Amino acid sequence: MLSFASDYNNGAHPAVLKRLVETNDLQSLTYGFDQWSESARNKIRIATGCPNADIFFLTGGTQTNMTVIDGCIMPYDAVIAIETGHINIHEASAIEFTGHKVIALPQHNGKMHAEDLENYMQWFCNDSSREHLAQPGMVYITYPTELGTIYTKNEIEEIYQVCKRYDLKLFVDGARLGYGLIVEGSDVTLPWLSEHCDVYYIGGTKVGTLCGEAIVFPRGNAPKHFFNIIKRHGALTAKGRTIGIQFDTLFTDNLYFEISKHAITMAMRLKKTLTSKGYKFYIDSPSNQQFVVLPNEVVKALSDKVEFTIWEPFDKNSTVCRFVTSWATTEEQMSTLESYL
Repeated sequence: MLSFASDYNNGAHPAVLKRLVETNDLQSLTYGFDQWSESARNKIRIATGCPNADIFFLTGGTQTNMTVIDGCIMPYDAVIAIETGHINIHEASAIEFTGHKVIALPQHNGKMHAEDLENYMQWFCNDSSREHLAQPGMVYITYPTELGTIYTKNEIEEIYQVCKRYDLKLFVDGARLGYGLIVEGSDVTLPWLSEHCDVYYIGGTKVGTLCGEAIVFPRGNAPKHFFNIIKRHGALTAKGRTIGIQFDTLFTDNLYFEISKHAITMAMRLKKTLTSKGYKFYIDSPSNQQFVVLPNEVVKALSDKVEFTIWEPFDKNSTVCRFVTSWATTEEQMSTLESYL
């Protein structure tokens, strides 16, 4: 069946698979101390403009979010997100499992507003019983957001300024970072982002690898013994080379951004097709996630031919549906989907 349900429903980019096969018979050090992981780190340092960055490779997004949050704040600290934030709704309370409360602020087209963060911190600091509350220690945002929208430089800068004012760490979830950086209208780059947060990760699972995320502490500011923290969370991969090789490939000859650009091209083609059919969008997303409002009868008929995500009811006669393109989406797949719509 044709699938537009996610951006990790394929295997890996052919160049990634080729490198894994080419290096398969070679021996190396383990746990990420191999030559390919070190090469990947150096390439990422160049791409981010951060020669002193601490970089760690983990297998998946939930592991990464859990490990970064639990490793960077105190055991009694909470993390602030928005109500639609990935850690708040789509990670089966993984963050709470580590003992950290997720404080949810209102969302605005999938984004956090610095004003809401400031208001919350003002309320918290002026509450005479705040010692009985979960102590805010970190702010979590995603780029692009869970609804496919993107932050501007100014929006991130304003959030970061609030974070610095209240001694909060800013963590950017970059599971789809490549897709967000490449969209039309984005003024955020890897070097700029590196200067305006405390930690982020570059997603591979959704952008061309079999698995893997690259955590970046841009100023060499990883918590003490972060390697041990990773292992404590069961997130340390013995064959760390399997992720290192994949990122080394993605950051060779600009591959990461080239395949991200392809996904956006396919998404904009889909957006144009849906618009021409007269369908309205739940939100105006410039990224590879498109949220369209479809009549329920169309949803039912289309579900027999295409996999996509039923997001939420729009009204009694229609439903919000999510269609996702990726590095692997082909022209032929797009043409087939268009013939069904």
